[in-house]
Amino acid sequence: MKALLKRLAGAPGGSRTKWFVLVGWLILAAALGPLAGKLGEVEESGPNAFLPRGAESAQVNTELERFRTDAVMPAVTVYSAAGPGATIGAAERAKAEADRTAFARYAADGEQVSRVLPSDDGRALMLVVPLSSEDGISDKVEEIRTVAGANAPPGLDVEVGGPAGSLVDQIAVFDSLDSTLMIATGIVVAVLLLITYRSPVLWLFPLLSVGFAAVLTQVGTYLLAKYAGLPVDPQSAGILMVLVFGVGTDYALLLTARYREELHRRKDRHTAMRLALHRSGPAILASAGTVAVGLACLSLADINSSRSMGLVGAVGVVCGFLAMITILPALLVIAGRWVFWPFVPHVTRAPVAGAADPAGRSVTVWSRIGTAVARRPRWSWLMSVAATGVLAVSALGIDMGLQQSEMFQDKPESVVAQERISAHYPSGASDPATIVTDAGRAGAVEAAVSEVSGVARVEDGERTPNGRLATLSVVLEDAPDSQAAKDTIDVLRSEVRTVEGAKALVGGTTAQTLDTQRAADRDLRTVIPVVLVVVLLVLVWLLRAIVAPVLLLATVVISYFAALGASNLLFEHVFGYAGVDWSIPLMGFVFLVALGIDYNIFLMHRVKEESVRLGHARGVLEGLTTTGGVITSAGVVLAATFAVFAGLPLVTMAQMGVIVGIGVLLDTFLVRTVLVPALALDLGRWFWWPGRLFRAAGPDQRETPEHEPEQELEQKQEPERAPERV
Repeated sequence: MKALLKRLAGAPGGSRTKWFVLVGWLILAAALGPLAGKLGEVEESGPNAFLPRGAESAQVNTELERFRTDAVMPAVTVYSAAGPGATIGAAERAKAEADRTAFARYAADGEQVSRVLPSDDGRALMLVVPLSSEDGISDKVEEIRTVAGANAPPGLDVEVGGPAGSLVDQIAVFDSLDSTLMIATGIVVAVLLLITYRSPVLWLFPLLSVGFAAVLTQVGTYLLAKYAGLPVDPQSAGILMVLVFGVGTDYALLLTARYREELHRRKDRHTAMRLALHRSGPAILASAGTVAVGLACLSLADINSSRSMGLVGAVGVVCGFLAMITILPALLVIAGRWVFWPFVPHVTRAPVAGAADPAGRSVTVWSRIGTAVARRPRWSWLMSVAATGVLAVSALGIDMGLQQSEMFQDKPESVVAQERISAHYPSGASDPATIVTDAGRAGAVEAAVSEVSGVARVEDGERTPNGRLATLSVVLEDAPDSQAAKDTIDVLRSEVRTVEGAKALVGGTTAQTLDTQRAADRDLRTVIPVVLVVVLLVLVWLLRAIVAPVLLLATVVISYFAALGASNLLFEHVFGYAGVDWSIPLMGFVFLVALGIDYNIFLMHRVKEESVRLGHARGVLEGLTTTGGVITSAGVVLAATFAVFAGLPLVTMAQMGVIVGIGVLLDTFLVRTVLVPALALDLGRWFWWPGRLFRAAGPDQRETPEHEPEQELEQKQEPERAPERV
């Protein structure tokens, strides 16, 4: 079985099997390609897609489906007098009445447009249009906005918001999300690969392989969502492609660099690719496994959107891994050495110290860094910890939570409408809380909640067709996303539970925000320990040690807090965000620990390999020198792909991109380059305790190498290894 697995792993590099791999992927893409475009059909964008599972507000949404066959979602039009001291006059009232008549054709069956509601200060008017959420709500809201904006008297501001307007604005963001992310990510990755490879041809092969991975990812996600209940929402679907581009390119850089290194020592490119797969395969497998399992841990989260992002991301990582170890090596071997033009690798011996590598590129940068770290390792890691610690201190002042008006980089019309309503009406008038209760106890529930401080008024709602359940609409005095409104929701829930037999539930936008906030706290306490344990076990399996995995995991955690602190400084002083969304700490932690550990895996896998040949100290320096270029390039590419999020209109996704991008750069340039090598050198062979390298005679005594599989491929002594380059 072991021999069979080895042959299968080397199949993409075989002289004949490479063609089978290529044909297999082409058939797979042609057969499954039509399914790739159907991912949008299984996306869940309903009211519970971003809520905690089992939350009371989610239960209310479920119960509301029993009231009517077509749910009603109000669009709120607000007319406000512009300028200080301006008031509503006869012309403004005539405009609102004319619009009320025009809006009647958009109302849901059996519903009517509300009367024109003047504000107490005489400076605003409001109309509520009950829309059917089952029938083209986006088109209806756009038409209402067109009618409301036409023929407005001078000095009158008109905006359309409410739940329907807010939903339409969010849909508009997500509709353009996939295409915007794909185009921007593709351009960024292509440019960086051109700079990295300095070849007009080679950069196309990783991108082509990522394209195959993207098709497989979308098909796999669609099938799992349709037949296995995999949760998919528009946000996770958008991030999915960025993740596939990022991790896929990382694995391509590592494999291509190792393949190039072997081409400098092997005349047969097929042998070179099989050796590259054998030597880099365990590191790529460990990396993909760590990221996939780490993201899959989000399945333990209560918030549905977090679960969706984690599980969908795990599917993307697995598909990216499969593509990069199969179709990419097959394409490279089929194309031959010329794909590296103008720096075509030829068989040569390793250069002497201080000289250029066989492709003509200086290798002194990473060797000099290694020498400097080796000269004073303890001072190096202490200074690195101090630098990350200073950045981490800034994380202590993070303001958690964003209001609805702060969720967009540029305010959409629905947010402006809510601000106008809050200025002239009870802030909760456009988006009241909803209570679902036993119809026979509706009067008692209404009496109980009417006395609650923070409640402006209570209105009767609907009955289910069987008359068993009833709804109450509770208008709050405070803005729906304010802390005061959340406190009122807590009091309402306490009061309705005192009404015997009511079985009342309190929902609505404010209740949803409150439930999400509390679920985010629970998820932090639940998911983070599991992720740490899982990643630690993967590292122990890979390195066959305990001390090294614990230290590597600790360095990634330190860099996460440093990234969080540095991002907070940018959010406050550059981007001007009011705070950090509740989902960011957990999502940022999982992504950074899973993705950030990649570079430590790439580095330490090579260090372990070289330590067997050269001893511990020389092995650490050789590992740093040979992986410096490829890991740095991979880190820059991954950080750049996530940085694309910073330009998106949603603040939450922009914050995610900034935190992950900064964290990856810290891992690449500080943790992996200085902190980890310094710790390894300072601890000596104790770094590998209690593994075989620790039990060796000493860190500088050369060990007898294990039997290498390449001896089966080529029975001759291999030249000394040339330093790896991108």
